[in-house]
Order: sequence, then C-alpha cells, then structure tokens
Amino acid sequence: MTERDVPAVHALEQSLFPFDAWPAQMFRDELSQPQTRRYYVVEEAIGDLGDRQGDAPARIIGYAGVMCVPPIADVQTIAVVPEREGRGIGSAVLTELIAEAARRGARDVLLEVREDNPRAQALYRRFGFVHIHTRRRYYRDGVNALIMQLPLTPTGEGGK
Repeated sequence: MTERDVPAVHALEQSLFPFDAWPAQMFRDELSQPQTRRYYVVEEAIGDLGDRQGDAPARIIGYAGVMCVPPIADVQTIAVVPEREGRGIGSAVLTELIAEAARRGARDVLLEVREDNPRAQALYRRFGFVHIHTRRRYYRDGVNALIMQLPLTPTGEGGK
C-alpha cells in the first residue's frame, strides 16, 4: 500500500466497516511507520485481462496490514470486497502478513475478530489461530472482539 492507495482503501473501509471505519489519516499514519508496519493492497485489473498492460487501470479489492514489535505481531486490518470472497484472496494476504511477521522476528501473531463474523474466524482457525480472550463490547456497535493468537515456529510458520 502506498499513499496514493489511501483514498480508495478508505472508501472501501467505509463501505465494509461502516461502524468501525478507520479515518483516512489513520492509514497515512500507519504507512508513515515502515519500521514497525507493513500494508498491502490487492488489485484487480479493470477490463479484459488479456489486454492488460503494465499501467492498465486496476481497482483495489482487498487490503491488509500488520504491526510488528518483536516478539509480537498484530494484524491491524484485513479486508476483501464481498463479491471476491471465497476465492483465496483473504488466505493469500493473511499468508503474507504472517510471513512478514516472521521476517520481522515475531514469535506470535495476534488479531481481533468480530464475534459475529464466523467466516473470518474460520479462516483464522484454518491458519492455526486460537481464541485466547474476549474483549466485551470492543466494537462501536457493541459486538465483542475475539482475540486470537498464532504461535510462530522458528521457520516462521504457524503451528503448534
């Protein structure tokens, strides 16, 4: 993710998380801390992929970010547009966030997920995350947050 991606990411954030959307400045602040943060966008070509050139227009269909202050990494955000869910995009970006955490020396990756989001919880469980705590009424609309943890092996992979 770069500064030029922030307007599109922010618009997507507002549509996906209307109660808890980050302000655009928060994305800019996160990007200004590369020593502890890394953010990614997922782009989809607009139009015929066969005609795609290097600078062909694209739209952002997902984004994710991780903060790492060893020995802990924290998934700050992960999102995919609903019409592209179920195609492996969330898995791909989560894989990259975990790899980035390992590269930066994390021993554990943490995240918060809405208690009313079973699809995201299932994704995280498939990666080996376990529920370790519940933050009551964490989200602005009163929904609880499940805190999940993935211990990293010395090779940087999740697992027990």
